[in-house]
Amino acid sequence: MGEDKLYDLMDWAQIEALVYSEEDNPHSILGPRLTDDGVLIQAFMPSAEHIMVQITGKKESYEMTMEDESGFFAVLIPGKKIPKYTLYIIFDNGTSIEYVDPYAFEPILTKEDTQKFNAGICYDIYDKLGAHPMTVNGVDGVHFAVWAPNAVRVSLVGDFDLWDGRRLPMRRLWDSGIFEIFVPNIGVGELYKYEIKARGGMTFLKADPYANAAQLRPDTASVITDLTKFNWSDEKWMKQRKETDSKKKPMAVYEMHLGSWKTPEDKTFYNYRELAPMIAKYVKEMGYTHVELLPIMEHPFDGSWGYQVTGYYAPTARYGTPEDFMYFMNYMHEEGIGVILDWVPAHFPRDTFGLCSFDGTCLYEHLDPRQGSHPHWGTLIYNYGRPEVKNFLIANALFWADKYHADGIRMDAVASMLYLDYGKNDGEWVANMYGGNENLEAVEFLKHLNSIFKKRNDGALLIAEESTAWPKITGALDDDGLGFDYKWNMGWMNDFIGYMSLDPVYRAGNHGGLTFSMIYAYSEDFILTLSHDEVVHGKCSLINKMPGELEQKFANLRAAYGYMMMHPGKKLLFMGQEFAQYKEWNEAASLEWGDLEQEPNRQMQEYCKALLAFYKSHPALYEKDYDPEGFEWINAISANENMLVFTRKTDKKEDTLLVVCNFSPLVYENYKIGVPYPGKYKEIFSSDKVEFGGKGNLNPRVKQSKKDECDDREDSIMIKVPPMGISVFSYAKAAPRAASNKEAKNVKEKKDASAKKDTAAKKTKVRKVSLKEELKKKVEAEK
Repeated sequence: MGEDKLYDLMDWAQIEALVYSEEDNPHSILGPRLTDDGVLIQAFMPSAEHIMVQITGKKESYEMTMEDESGFFAVLIPGKKIPKYTLYIIFDNGTSIEYVDPYAFEPILTKEDTQKFNAGICYDIYDKLGAHPMTVNGVDGVHFAVWAPNAVRVSLVGDFDLWDGRRLPMRRLWDSGIFEIFVPNIGVGELYKYEIKARGGMTFLKADPYANAAQLRPDTASVITDLTKFNWSDEKWMKQRKETDSKKKPMAVYEMHLGSWKTPEDKTFYNYRELAPMIAKYVKEMGYTHVELLPIMEHPFDGSWGYQVTGYYAPTARYGTPEDFMYFMNYMHEEGIGVILDWVPAHFPRDTFGLCSFDGTCLYEHLDPRQGSHPHWGTLIYNYGRPEVKNFLIANALFWADKYHADGIRMDAVASMLYLDYGKNDGEWVANMYGGNENLEAVEFLKHLNSIFKKRNDGALLIAEESTAWPKITGALDDDGLGFDYKWNMGWMNDFIGYMSLDPVYRAGNHGGLTFSMIYAYSEDFILTLSHDEVVHGKCSLINKMPGELEQKFANLRAAYGYMMMHPGKKLLFMGQEFAQYKEWNEAASLEWGDLEQEPNRQMQEYCKALLAFYKSHPALYEKDYDPEGFEWINAISANENMLVFTRKTDKKEDTLLVVCNFSPLVYENYKIGVPYPGKYKEIFSSDKVEFGGKGNLNPRVKQSKKDECDDREDSIMIKVPPMGISVFSYAKAAPRAASNKEAKNVKEKKDASAKKDTAAKKTKVRKVSLKEELKKKVEAEK
């Protein structure tokens, strides 16, 4: 074809936009298209010297003409149908590649997909945005898509294009704000980022918000991976989870940070596959039902423990690959252990490779810092009113349940989402449209998320860490609730730890710290937590918050754990607290755990193991956690004695447990307590056993109740109450009582006396009859 004709087909304005990296629809000029004169193929490849077009399956090849010295090539080949072809490229350094033209493919995403996303209702958007290996028209490659509506131009960069943003500019899809490209012949393991040119000319690199894998910090590139290759074998667990009502089952959660739980000597971290059997074995031995992992989503700073996320769709590379994490989840399920994932939709860090000012504008965050910034945390707040941002977060929660079979999502810092003035001073926040401090957009987001998550109907849970009295966190959506399954009981944790940290001399005046939680216990479906917030943020372990010498500290902590297990609500304990590590916080070494070879730590661990076994084996402690009929105070007013007495119940009377808690250092001998029913009471658990580190103040004999009023009860028992401890008694209905020896003797004497009386009466009657007959005979004889 003539050079003039080819020249006339050039769109020089678009070519200039390509050369200056400002073209947002490169597919309209690059690649093949039909003309009246044949098939026009155009390519832009900086530093290329020659490009040949090789028709697939044929011998024909055509050399392209360099139309612009910046690297723009074109050729017009005969034909009325676009053929399949490859480009053979020779660069100015003598290297060459064979290249399937990425601009020869139609869009992968549909207009319906993008419209749903722009409306915030494309709940499987994680299968559409990001990087996904696939085969298109028989060609293997990877499809990339990213939302950057305010960008002038977005390019895909990586090792495969020498990180040159001119080589793979992406196509803007309509007015959706989404850019996409399908790149043939690249695969799993390749590094990539998006080069974004913002208005004003600034150009920068961003990691993929929807990336399924990322480089290990401090490197920040996204990594192509394939989530479809793992073979799951947890069908039995998933079926059982779906059919189980968690509210009526025991739930004891072991909260843990994978990177700190156990570390190898020869490297920084264990792999997910190495951690799985170690954690499963330990958790099963201890008796926990679930583990809760501090955020495993990718994050740049180890010290954040995962709470400043940059890769929401990628398990952190610290412990391995996405497939390694799938193995972890699958293994835990096969061992009968549920896995809850911490999730952070409240804020994100300012790292420049992340979501911050993603397309040169405040895209994921608010523009106004009074709305978009957490002054205390130094992080940014999501704009929950933007549909695409809501879609990003809602789909992310669904993603972990879908792709990784997560059994629950625990949502961090919900209070900071609900209140516009959370952690802010006057002048640092903007009121809502009604002048209030409620974040109406966040409320709508949470309701939206919970409504969609519940439609899965597969038993996966949503848990809120919410520290205020916002109503109906676990209320039904159709009753204007937020729809969570559970809420962390932060009020109980703060009140109870505040009480336990006091010297017993001062506890009487703070008795409400023990009892106040029962006033609101049934307002929400609570999980009682002694979490990382109290250990890490408090910079010491729970044992260090207990008063007294070491022995008393351990006794206090045993009593605290015992009360927690007996109190209504599911349970959560942070790692290390089960053996009461008592070394102080070390700024340089983070947390130093206690030494299990030391006897007090070992005894505490055995105590927790026994306590968890006791909890799981007694339905009264979990079946009616959220039913007021499952709990009854016997004595909640003995503040001076630091004493509590209550019952836990089911619908079966024989399941009743009588719980006695003593938070004073005194032993109470022959202490009278009221009981709910007449019968026998047997001590079946005590925190003061010698094997737990206690003093052995026990009640070895069964206690038979007596008709002796106490605590407004007709019946009572006399028991020994251990110091700083709890005692739990089972109930059994009294059998018909056998008479004592004295009582039997008295009965016998009464029977004997009665028998003698009867005999005498009979003799008297017989005698009377005999005299009468003798007299009659005598009279008749005289006649």
